[in-house]
Amino acid sequence: MSNSSSIRHFLLLALADTQQLQLLHFCLLLGISLAALLGNGLIISTVACGHHLHTPMFFFLLNLALSDMGSICTTVPKAMHNSLWDTRNISYTGCAAQVFFFVFFISAEHFLLTIMCYDRYVSICKPLHYGTLLASRACAHMAAAAWACAFLYSLIHTANTFSLPLCHGNALGQFFCEIPHILKLSCSKSYLREFGLIVFSISLLFGCFVFIVFSYVQIFRAVLSIPSEQGRHKAFSTCLPHLVVVSLFLSTGFFAYLKPPSMSSPSMDLALSLLYSVVPPALNPLIYSLRNQELKAAVRRLLTGWFWKY
Repeated sequence: MSNSSSIRHFLLLALADTQQLQLLHFCLLLGISLAALLGNGLIISTVACGHHLHTPMFFFLLNLALSDMGSICTTVPKAMHNSLWDTRNISYTGCAAQVFFFVFFISAEHFLLTIMCYDRYVSICKPLHYGTLLASRACAHMAAAAWACAFLYSLIHTANTFSLPLCHGNALGQFFCEIPHILKLSCSKSYLREFGLIVFSISLLFGCFVFIVFSYVQIFRAVLSIPSEQGRHKAFSTCLPHLVVVSLFLSTGFFAYLKPPSMSSPSMDLALSLLYSVVPPALNPLIYSLRNQELKAAVRRLLTGWFWKY
């Protein structure tokens, strides 16, 4: 029997059994991570450099891109390193840092998506009050609150998780350090405190989910009352990317954590963990740029300017 004081490293789940498949996973993760970094980096640069994009919607999109870059940089580099060098080790402090930053960026993304839903709600349902309710100072305060809440949320979870005694070895059933898999290593009944925090977290996230659903019910009612078809199409086009991103983020996360035990298997769990931790940061820039003509035009201008400059 081991405890947390004697554990110096954890063993992560291998992405494949053979060296050839490990290298294949390395190339796959490299491609996805480069796509995510390029896409989110372009959004950040475009919004920061384009003065006509300094609006609440694009300000929150910039923050979302930052959280996406942070989340994929937290999990993927270590997985790529382990695949390339055919190892499973991660240090105890490295695991704690990975848990902190993963929870930090994922929770920040959830809070930011909720704020972006509020932005769309005010824009469509209360357009006359948009400039007041979403002034630059208010937007900065909301974004700062999202990041601060995510920091405290992550700090509490990380500190509590790594204060638990571990009695069931050091092998994690995940390719990165994640709280539920660390709790499986804890001693009996010692995880109840963290379980209480998880229940609180689920309640908080469910509250955000209810707010998003309620907001979109009001948005759809307002859009359907617009008399012109062109006006309805324009209103829907501003909401559709956010709705797709929220659906992708929540559906993959909910299914990964709330799936029936009968559906659980190492290969299924690995595929789901890749789906909710790696794929959304790579797809979000594509989803937002496909439907937003203003953003696409700004990206083209930025890339054209860089091409002629260099």
